[in-house]
Amino acid sequence: MLSLPVYPELENRNRRPPKDPVNTVLSYLYAVLAKDMFVSLLAVGFDPYLGFYHQPRYGRPALALDMMEEFRPVIADATAIILFNKGELSDKDFIKTGIGVSLTSKGKKKVISGYEKRMETEITHPLFGYSVSYRRILEVQARLLSRTISGEIKEYPAFYRK
Repeated sequence: MLSLPVYPELENRNRRPPKDPVNTVLSYLYAVLAKDMFVSLLAVGFDPYLGFYHQPRYGRPALALDMMEEFRPVIADATAIILFNKGELSDKDFIKTGIGVSLTSKGKKKVISGYEKRMETEITHPLFGYSVSYRRILEVQARLLSRTISGEIKEYPAFYRK
């Protein structure tokens, strides 16, 4: 059973700025995941600013945002749940102001540490059946998208956990 901390102000997903610690951590993790997806797409030869679902806008990496959707629950959301459930984050890791909540430097380090642990976690790739880290899966999925666009494979095989 999940034991996320109870925050009276936590009612839904909110951002810009986040209004509670859970949404603060999620926003931070989504930004880090978007950056990693951006790098993976560049490595494969894509322009991360030209996406399918997210509208192109100056400075917005639309393709990176598109591609990271399938990883949000298994990487970012899971990392946040682990950090809160294990008590690795405390009220001292957040700065609360009148307009929102942000992470302290120490809090950011804890979140990044948890994220890096998650990214190095090895799982069995559902399509290929071999053991691979989440970090490597970002690149594998980018390469599969490339093969789909080039016509080598008929349909993009979205990543999922069995």
